Amino acid sequence: MADDDPEFEPEVAAPPGRLGGLRRRGIYLLPNLFTTGVLFCGFFAIVQAMNGRFETGAIAIFVAMVLDGMDGRVARWTNTQSEFGAQFDSIADMVAFGAAPALVSYIWVLKDLGTLGWIGAFIYCAGAGIRLARFNANIAVVDKRYFQGLPSPSGAAVLTGLIWVLVDFEFRPTGWAAGLVWVVAVFAGITMVSNVPFWSFKEVNWKKRVPLWVILACVIGISVVAWRPSLVLWALFMSYGISGYVMWGMGHRARPVLPEE
Repeated sequence: MADDDPEFEPEVAAPPGRLGGLRRRGIYLLPNLFTTGVLFCGFFAIVQAMNGRFETGAIAIFVAMVLDGMDGRVARWTNTQSEFGAQFDSIADMVAFGAAPALVSYIWVLKDLGTLGWIGAFIYCAGAGIRLARFNANIAVVDKRYFQGLPSPSGAAVLTGLIWVLVDFEFRPTGWAAGLVWVVAVFAGITMVSNVPFWSFKEVNWKKRVPLWVILACVIGISVVAWRPSLVLWALFMSYGISGYVMWGMGHRARPVLPEE
């Protein structure tokens, strides 16, 4: 789960004599449409990889990241948070950022490594699942300034972004490419379940007024991404993946927060 805050919906009792008096719950359409989009992108990425269109599969996972960043925010803006949305979001994230990157990388090159290849893919997939479960369990007791371990969408970007770069630059899935993808898959999987802190960007005030040069910098940044999306995006997320270890070395920690705080 990335952004969907857990909150129970009020239950509505069924009319007497209908459904045996069972309570029924409704679901909110708008935020769950975004979550369904995340699930679809993950499934679509797997299908594209099975058909040999690895670049399209990688792009689908990046689209899932955008949708995943929107579903929780839409839920909060429209006051439509729900426990169903939280659970659905976690399942969709596991498909899009856990199973899909592992399968895309395995089908493209890791299968050539035999047993070692699927072990590397499984380490990544298991890391994503554990990361999501831990986030759900620790959501109320961890310092909000930092993520504990690499977020699963960023882990997916690190792994599938590399495949996107290699395919985009027309590298063949040879032995050295298999070794590189295996190392990155294991790195991402281990980093997701580690205690390494990663800045959450939650302290940034997006409503604050900014100088005009900030807008210009954003335009330049978008232009750089448009120049070579695969390389620039992967470099950004790989830098983020390494930044946690730099912060760890500097003594930063994800501080536990007591409930009464």
